[in-house]
Amino acid sequence: MSAPPQRGAGQPTVWSRSSTDTACRRVHVAYGDFVLLSALLAARVSEVAGLVVSDVDWDNRLVTIARQHFPGSNGLCLKPTKSRQSRRVPILKPLEPVLRRITEGREHDQPLLRGPRGGVLTTGTLSRATDWTNLVQRLGHPGLRRHDLRHAGATWFANAGVPLHIVRDILGHASIETTKGYLRTDTTELTRAAERTNQHL
Repeated sequence: MSAPPQRGAGQPTVWSRSSTDTACRRVHVAYGDFVLLSALLAARVSEVAGLVVSDVDWDNRLVTIARQHFPGSNGLCLKPTKSRQSRRVPILKPLEPVLRRITEGREHDQPLLRGPRGGVLTTGTLSRATDWTNLVQRLGHPGLRRHDLRHAGATWFANAGVPLHIVRDILGHASIETTKGYLRTDTTELTRAAERTNQHL
């Protein structure tokens, strides 16, 4: 899968899903799972932290995103999504083995993911535990943020030909214009565009 370029100085490179989640998994399996869930559900990291086992609907192959763990003045708090509405996201095949592993035999109200000591995983936790800035630098993606995982997921859906209004719903945006701001054109899509155009010249 190709993904959007990250922000940063110079010519951006294409983010590699497999290298980043594998590198995080070496620190702890939950960190690799966190990266995959963020990208393949195109979800905010706070929303991934808020998922519970019952949010995974295997009958319809959907994940419902209904809440988020968010840092507040008195520590972490559980609250509705940014849009204050729940949304459903399809389960993509690369995510299925992870979801099977972390849901099987577990109570419906249990958190989907927890850190090595049982705590809530946040973007700060992931950053500190994996030494994120240096990790993505070593992988050739300097400046890649955790939130860019959500942008990557949005771009994969759009590049696959999913209609923009569906991508908007997957992201939980009120406006298609906001969704358009999430999408990045990678070099694969530019090459395909050139090939299609060359056929008409």
